[in-house]
Amino acid sequence: EVQLVESGGGLVQAGGSLRLSCAASGLPFDDYAIAWFRQAPGKEREGLSCISSSSTNIYYAGAVKGRFTASRDTAKNTVYLRMDNLSPEDTAVYHCAAGSCESEMYDYWGQGTQVTVSS
Repeated sequence: EVQLVESGGGLVQAGGSLRLSCAASGLPFDDYAIAWFRQAPGKEREGLSCISSSSTNIYYAGAVKGRFTASRDTAKNTVYLRMDNLSPEDTAVYHCAAGSCESEMYDYWGQGTQVTVSS
């Protein structure tokens, strides 16, 4: 069974930082790109970043470029999203997904972790 499990969310003050983790199991981790998305109440899902299977290519949405940093640890089958200088507008449920950055198609999704940024 394929599982993607996010962790690291929580409550943080504006200007603070969090590091999210996406732990993968049941799939050939090195064959998949991992993307991060978020969805705030009443808003559409928003793509944030995608890190290729080899970590050669990392893509960021304009809204988070320069503040968020994606990385992957193949030994731990885990992808991280470091989030700095958070603002209340970053409040959302954050999900990771496994698939392809280039095609923007993702086969597997995690359940998500809540990030709340207070002002």
